[in-house]
Amino acid sequence: MDSRKYALAALFTVQLLYGLNYTFAKTVINESYIKPFGFVLLRVIGATAMFWLLSLFLPKQKVEKKDYVKFVVAAIFGMVINLLFFFKGLEYTSPIHASALMTIVPVIILVLSSYFLKESITSKKVIGISIALIGALVLTIYGKSGRPGDNVPLGNLLILINAISYSIYVILIKKLTEKYHPVTFIKWLFLIGLFMLIPFGYKELNEVQWQTFTPYISFSVAFVVIGATFATYLLNPFALSQLKASTVGIFIYIQPVIASFFALAVGADFIDAIKIGAMILIFTGVYLVTIKRKQKK
Repeated sequence: MDSRKYALAALFTVQLLYGLNYTFAKTVINESYIKPFGFVLLRVIGATAMFWLLSLFLPKQKVEKKDYVKFVVAAIFGMVINLLFFFKGLEYTSPIHASALMTIVPVIILVLSSYFLKESITSKKVIGISIALIGALVLTIYGKSGRPGDNVPLGNLLILINAISYSIYVILIKKLTEKYHPVTFIKWLFLIGLFMLIPFGYKELNEVQWQTFTPYISFSVAFVVIGATFATYLLNPFALSQLKASTVGIFIYIQPVIASFFALAVGADFIDAIKIGAMILIFTGVYLVTIKRKQKK
């Protein structure tokens, strides 16, 4: 019971950090301090170093040779596609849009599970999937951003691709997180992902003018690297090892609430009828997908 409480606390912390991350990361990118792919590479370099340093203080765990292929595939979906498309999408869309679209992850996980794991889908879940997708499409096509230079449809499309990639990653790592300690799993995932990301982000990271950073920008970068990367990737596998993947997916509801309140509080975004309506559709759809059928006595 104690391990479950810790896992739930870890899940909430992950969503809190991710919720704040949208505004911090977008501010750094849109004010041209670091370009998206350079920011991704910096994020992974910092987190990789921290995970390998942390592993020095923990018992050694050997990875079976056959699992390295699984680590590579997980890195492609959970590191490369996921992070590159997220940061590029965040450059063009708003924090509220991005966080709302990420709530569709449980729906994507269900669809992928039914295809790859042959899990059955009830009529209620089909309706939920349809409603959530309509909400996502409304937000993608008709949603607006408070920043003139944003390209919301393109940004939202990239965030959706990121959500699909993240969903595949969650399904792929389920068995790996049960087999390996979270730090063992993550340190190898990040090291493999780092080598894959260098060709994409090296040029942009090399262009960064570090001396121009303000205290707020320095804090934002540190938050993204330490809080929204190191801490979240450390806590998520731990939660997955203790809880069902569906439970982990449900907690993503918290993310847009935190992201919206924080973005509105610092003036990084605004709310309108389209955003509210689309979010209601997405939340309703995800609720229908994730709610469990009551068993008869």
